[in-house]
Amino acid sequence: MILSDDALDQLFREARTHVAWQPKSVGDALLQQLVELTLLGPTSANSSPGRFVFVKSPAAKEKLRPALSAGNVDKTMAAPVTAIVAMDMAFYEHLPMLFPHADARSWFVGNDRAIADTAFRNSTLQGGYLILAARALGLDAGPMSGFDAAKIDEAFFAGTTIKSNFLVNLGYGDASKLHPRSPRFSFDEAASIM
Repeated sequence: MILSDDALDQLFREARTHVAWQPKSVGDALLQQLVELTLLGPTSANSSPGRFVFVKSPAAKEKLRPALSAGNVDKTMAAPVTAIVAMDMAFYEHLPMLFPHADARSWFVGNDRAIADTAFRNSTLQGGYLILAARALGLDAGPMSGFDAAKIDEAFFAGTTIKSNFLVNLGYGDASKLHPRSPRFSFDEAASIM
């Protein structure tokens, strides 16, 4: 089944990266639905290394503030929610449950390069699914990478096997503050068929 043009517009053609937000809250039930959809997206060996922290409260936002690059502070403080898209570096310990038809855990134990590559690649995929799921649920997203990962890891993940990957502001964007859409490559500039 092909999605309708309206759905494709909502997910891609008219969706934008928002930097200004309406003062409208995002409920916890909507965030739960967002994660449930995100977790349905494919990852290699169903590894699912993505972990998500939704920073909403004023106290949690202040905990996040020192890790933000100067250009990301105001928009992040104004966003109803900031998702920390993170990766569990011990994701392979869950493979006996998530990928039970093979001994996938053994592919990673003691292989730091495979762990790092798989955690980063697949948590990034899951962050992309999160953005698309947010758009599908009527939210706007503002992904960003301007932050100090060590500060976020210390503030939110100290003593765990979880490390931050990137941030996504979530809420209901203020379209009046958008710049015109930046150019995109054509098919021939970005792709080839061989």
